[in-house]
Amino acid sequence: MFSLYYMKTSELVLIVLLGVFIAFSTTSLSAQNGKFTLVIDPGHGGKDPGALGSSSKEKDIVLSVALKLGALIESNHPDVDVLYTRNKDLFVPLNQRASIANKAHANLFISIHCNALDRRRTSPQGVETFVLGLHRSKDNLDVAKAENSVIMYEEDYSVKYEGFNPNEPESYIIFEFMANEFLDLSVYFASLVQNQLVTNSKRVNRNVRQAGFLVLREVAMPSILVELGYISNKQEEAYLKSTSGQTSLARSIYNGFRDYKKEFDKKSFVFSNGSDSDNVSAVQSTVITASQDKEYRIQILTSSKKLDSGSPSFKGLSPVEFYYDGGIYKYTYGNSNNTESIVKELREVKKKFKDAFIVEFENGHRVK
Repeated sequence: MFSLYYMKTSELVLIVLLGVFIAFSTTSLSAQNGKFTLVIDPGHGGKDPGALGSSSKEKDIVLSVALKLGALIESNHPDVDVLYTRNKDLFVPLNQRASIANKAHANLFISIHCNALDRRRTSPQGVETFVLGLHRSKDNLDVAKAENSVIMYEEDYSVKYEGFNPNEPESYIIFEFMANEFLDLSVYFASLVQNQLVTNSKRVNRNVRQAGFLVLREVAMPSILVELGYISNKQEEAYLKSTSGQTSLARSIYNGFRDYKKEFDKKSFVFSNGSDSDNVSAVQSTVITASQDKEYRIQILTSSKKLDSGSPSFKGLSPVEFYYDGGIYKYTYGNSNNTESIVKELREVKKKFKDAFIVEFENGHRVK
């Protein structure tokens, strides 16, 4: 894997110092009436079936999971407006999907998809959650190309998308230079969702990744794209088609949303009180004094045996802690009760452990 945090220095500083203030104040139109707006984007639809399994279509699976996810959120969060880019078998151009979210001044955008490989290749299985950025591996490029190819169903796509061709790697260089002030929040949310898909739905972990998805390119809010699994894998296709599988996947994404919303509510409360200058101070205070009974750590590796504190396996990180779960020793580095701080720490840890991710603890116990 690669670093998830390719950003200009000035942008990085801005995120670290004012990330919460900027991200949450840009959604002030939603906050004014006490509503949080979520846009759920089931990929493909209509004349675009998406990836094809042996007996199923991506467009049908992702729509079912999206509707289940929306129902969970609506029943548990009356303060959340749930919007869909489509709620039936309908073709929606990629640029319209972003437009729906932007016009609604949404606080969060979730795009849901299934992965696939050419039938001539042995298909892997597993879930992965993407954020916008430059893909730095062929696998990520292949996923982005597959999802972006939907624009071929649109007339004049080369004009609408400024000459972008999903099959030409050169077209993706634009993502190298794109500023995304919501990247840290997107990565944080992606980590929450990915963790739930792995621990709650028991899916194979293919990690949080970064790639150039057109559907994420123009949304002005934190956003993720979830690949629920490989429809080209017979075993995983059976799971994706099943009601129990779809229900579990929807629940896992919901759990990630629930945890993200908790943090949002803690911080957005600041903006409903006092003057603008007071709000800046309050944000800084909130960043420092987040809930003390909850903490976040970075899981770096697992082992069937207990490792010594100075083990070379830790690649110089110290101190390293562990917790025992399912007969496996799981090792973590760092701890913080502040989400922005742990995301910043994760940026550095990934230089040594590319598959590291954030885990949540409450009163010393792992939250699943």
